[in-house]
Amino acid sequence: MSKTEHSFTDMGLKAPILKALIDLGYEKPSPIQTICIPHLLAGHDVLGMAQTGSGKTAAFSLPLLHNINAELSAPQVLVLAPTRELAVQVSEACTDFAKYIKGLNVVALYGGQRYDIQFRALKKGQHFIVGTPGRLLDHLKRGTLDLSNLIGLVLDEADEMLRMGFIEDVENILAQIPAQHQTALFSATMPEAIRRITRRFMNKPKEVCIRSNITTTPDIKQSYWIVYGMRKNEALVRFLETEDFDAAIIFVRTKSATLEVAQTLEQNGYNSAALNGDMNQTLREQTLDRLKDGRLDILIATDVAARGLDVDRVSLVINYDIPMDSESYIHRIGRTGRAGRTGRALLFVEKYERRLLRNIERIMKLTIQEVDLPTSDMLSARRLERFSEKVRIHLQSNDLNMYHALLSKLQLEENLDITMLAAVLLKIAQGERPLILPSNPILGHRSRRALHVQDNTCQEKNERSLRRERCNISEMDLYRIEVGRNDGIEVRHIVGAIANEGNMSGCYIGNIKLFASHSTIELSKEISGKTLSHFTRMRILNKPMNLQFLGKVQSHNNRQTTTNSRVHYGNEKNEGNSRHFSGHRKNTMSMPINRRRFNSNA
Repeated sequence: MSKTEHSFTDMGLKAPILKALIDLGYEKPSPIQTICIPHLLAGHDVLGMAQTGSGKTAAFSLPLLHNINAELSAPQVLVLAPTRELAVQVSEACTDFAKYIKGLNVVALYGGQRYDIQFRALKKGQHFIVGTPGRLLDHLKRGTLDLSNLIGLVLDEADEMLRMGFIEDVENILAQIPAQHQTALFSATMPEAIRRITRRFMNKPKEVCIRSNITTTPDIKQSYWIVYGMRKNEALVRFLETEDFDAAIIFVRTKSATLEVAQTLEQNGYNSAALNGDMNQTLREQTLDRLKDGRLDILIATDVAARGLDVDRVSLVINYDIPMDSESYIHRIGRTGRAGRTGRALLFVEKYERRLLRNIERIMKLTIQEVDLPTSDMLSARRLERFSEKVRIHLQSNDLNMYHALLSKLQLEENLDITMLAAVLLKIAQGERPLILPSNPILGHRSRRALHVQDNTCQEKNERSLRRERCNISEMDLYRIEVGRNDGIEVRHIVGAIANEGNMSGCYIGNIKLFASHSTIELSKEISGKTLSHFTRMRILNKPMNLQFLGKVQSHNNRQTTTNSRVHYGNEKNEGNSRHFSGHRKNTMSMPINRRRFNSNA
């Protein structure tokens, strides 16, 4: 007897939801979706044990979106997620599922985002709320979130919330919602603390257990790089230059990213093209044909656009953006290693995405190797190797006598050494990619385990000092910016914003110190006044920097001091794990930036 095939249409979902699923390329439900969706549509509570990557986001969001009354402008579904990254991911997925439901709004509430943005969103009327426990509890205490009309509650990755210490916050939130509501809880494991929540807050839940059948092939060599010390697009070019590949696919998370990465690669001389959901079928087929027959070497694609893609000559897959689930990762790297060939898969991992990396390793039951960013010496050696290969090929040419005769016709100095002439021609022939690269600062290797135990701020501070010394930049000025740890700011956010907006090397950025409500940063005196003026209007995590000049940094006996006649540091007080100078006023507008530094001629 053949196994019954299920479809989303058979489940009775609303037509607007089915239309959105077709646009997103969903063909048939996954096992967890097949079981959970009917239970939730019927009004039952659901207790699901499933690994990340099983498709549980659609399993709970589709039926709950189906049950929402869009005409009632009030929160009706609440999803609790352990991290802001997962909260954003779930909210984006729900927004895609609900795009044809007229008047239905989805919002993500998480720490690090400005409150005024979230206040405005809640006042407009949101039907589907996705948030982290701490920020949701804060809104409940403020009275800005009303859950009196709630009909559906989801606890996503409950074991992760337990591990992160959020269970008490979760229980406080659950105690404030209406008694009559539907609950879905999903967890990869089921420790006793989670079981206690199910007994206390769930009503005879239907238990669903999905065993992972994800497998991988040993023919694909996998590795990852922790994004650190260089922007991802610059690092991508370095990795591509040091890799041997016939064709490559680079996976990104958004449609806009496919165009941005394609532009970067084109500027660096790579034959690449974007593939995303906005392309019509004809253009899509033409692009794939170019990849298959060798007219195209690199394809930048989203998961949806790359479904069903099968090209034998693809030997390298780069996950420019880490996928949110393990199944997507398996599907991505499965695009290489075809037809009995060996493949290579590289994964870029942001520091805050290590949880997703651990999920992938756990489900695949393997340890993915960490790799370092290719250095300038490696790039120089690689370019010289390729150039040498070109020379060897041309040595076999039959028309070299013609060019040999041209040597005597060149109007050069007499008795010119032939090796000197060869060096000159070599310099001319190198083109836009120099064979000799400057020893630019590449940050040293940092294992992900070391990241857990080292003080990140001190580590990055020391490495920035080293970069400054290598770049021969000694004179620095100290500035204050009005973002700190309470805003969810990390050192990497500040470095990335300054480097990107100023379009400058990290050499010009000195030590950075994070405090609760503000931070201090050292910037080179060589930065123009126009650039500094631009920084005053810049935002980090959507909060204004308000860059304020504090003084000049001087070095005496390897100890740095700051001098400024208008700034005096008072008694030092402890503030968290950093040092706080009570001499700073909260209203830093009383300390304007030195006008001389912002002269238009600077």
